Amino acid sequence: MSELLQRRQSLALRVRAGILHSPVYLILIVASVLSVLPFLWMVISSTHATKDLFVTPLPVLPGGELWNNLVRLQESINFSQVMLNSFVIAVIYTVFSAIISIMAGYGLAKFRFRGRGVLLAVVLVTMMIPMQVLLVPLFQMMAGAGWIDSYQAVILPFLANAFGIFLMRQSFLDFPDTLIEAARIDGANELRTFYRIVLPVARPQIAALIIYTFISQWNAFIWPLLMLNTQDKYTVPVALNTMIGLSRVDYSGLMLGSLLATLPLMILFLVFQKQFVSGLLGGAVKG
Repeated sequence: MSELLQRRQSLALRVRAGILHSPVYLILIVASVLSVLPFLWMVISSTHATKDLFVTPLPVLPGGELWNNLVRLQESINFSQVMLNSFVIAVIYTVFSAIISIMAGYGLAKFRFRGRGVLLAVVLVTMMIPMQVLLVPLFQMMAGAGWIDSYQAVILPFLANAFGIFLMRQSFLDFPDTLIEAARIDGANELRTFYRIVLPVARPQIAALIIYTFISQWNAFIWPLLMLNTQDKYTVPVALNTMIGLSRVDYSGLMLGSLLATLPLMILFLVFQKQFVSGLLGGAVKG
């Protein structure tokens, strides 16, 4: 009898908790639907002709123009080439930027030297400078080096990422100094200690850094737009921008290109979402 009473009380508590939290659930459901609608509309519109997107009522089901839109997209901006360009630039940038961020973050976290606090403050201050302020001096530097319309002009100026350095510094602050000292006593040099002992512990933060860096470079628009003049060298955001004309916009092709450009980022995030979330949270534990 007492067991039955406990079950009823437990059920009543769960029902009461569900009723109390129902407004929160409703808000979350509405927010989820609103966040998915733009992507759903992008998928639907990429399968229709542009003229079909301005009829009343709007199409709510996929159409049959997907292949025609894909062929037109390839012919207009050489989409396969610009996807390859974006991938190559993003991968190269991610690799070298991650190496710089990891090593700089480790140095700021574990090495004691004069001016370390000032250097860290300078790194943090650069996060507050709007990119628009840097465009003119950076453009003059790239023009002086003769790097306009080259991939190195797109990649090199932003390799030292302040956010990445700060994220890795916060991660390495949690690593016990006693383990590093023990490795040094055992005869391991700094590089071996860093590679064999420190890096394996920081894998979630490194994964988060790589994902964040790749996504930010893949979506970069203003700087590649200024640096790249040849159409065959365009990245995806720059190439898609050329589809917006003064008198006519190919909305179907633009939507299809945006959809295809978004898919690699979605796959990347879905595969590594646990590492991304745990890495960001782990880097924010200690100040």
